[in-house]
Amino acid sequence: MTRSDAHRMGHVALVVGGDSAEREISLRGGRAVADALERLGVQFSVVDGPRRLLEQVAAGHFDRVFNLLHGRGGEDGALQGALRLYGVPVTGSGVLGSALTMDKVQTKRVWTACGLPTPAWREVHSQSQAEAVIAALELPLFVKPAREGSSIGMSRVTRAADLAPAIERARRHDSSVLIERLIRGREFTAAVLGDQVLPLIELRTGREFYDYEAKYESGDTEYLCPCHLPAERQQQLGQLCLEAFRVVGASGWGRVDLMLDDEGNPWLLEVNTTPGMTEKSLMPMAARAAEINFEELVWRILTTSRTE
Repeated sequence: MTRSDAHRMGHVALVVGGDSAEREISLRGGRAVADALERLGVQFSVVDGPRRLLEQVAAGHFDRVFNLLHGRGGEDGALQGALRLYGVPVTGSGVLGSALTMDKVQTKRVWTACGLPTPAWREVHSQSQAEAVIAALELPLFVKPAREGSSIGMSRVTRAADLAPAIERARRHDSSVLIERLIRGREFTAAVLGDQVLPLIELRTGREFYDYEAKYESGDTEYLCPCHLPAERQQQLGQLCLEAFRVVGASGWGRVDLMLDDEGNPWLLEVNTTPGMTEKSLMPMAARAAEINFEELVWRILTTSRTE
């Protein structure tokens, strides 16, 4: 890209922060993206949260939006729909893809209907459903709020007595709770950039699972990129993840998380349409493995901005 390319982007709003549970991660990634935009010569302003952004968009201050909000209010289609009304392009997925992938239960429904492999699951709304879930799925299980990210409110349950408290913990974050059968095996993530699937990353942690601390605080989490899988197998899994990304309406950039069980079978877990961009984030790591530096990654994400 050239300086004239940067100029054609107009005045860009880099929206970060907000009031979701992932605010701090958004702010951390926003600092790195802001530095890259400055080096690229893009005219931009940092805006904290969707409400302030929309006030300034309504006043005609911005030509496009680089969305780095995580969670509800920024990643769930609400912001995308509002910006669409104003005709202002925004990076990443549109209204449908953002709303659908923010809800893990709805994502699972689409994958199941499309015949894509995803662990057996149930949606619950109260602790009273614990016994029925164990009868249907069997232990061990994962319990997740349906509409949170960064493993917030998530629990790994190996004993029947622990399921009801785990449901209650998840319900502190969302009235809808997803419970799915635990897959034993290796955990991977596939970063999607446009129509390209970047090299897969394998995640290894000494914790029970890849939780918030393992993602952002722990120093003993291992990231293998490129991962130790044959090239043909990586390509097959990449195509599966790209299909899983597209059938839920996601586009532009994002990540698909999956497991490989002990028999080598893939199991899709979830889609993230606004991945983290911190120093420990997986999207920049996968980009580096594809020989895409951070500035180029930020530029390519910016070029995904559209109005639908």
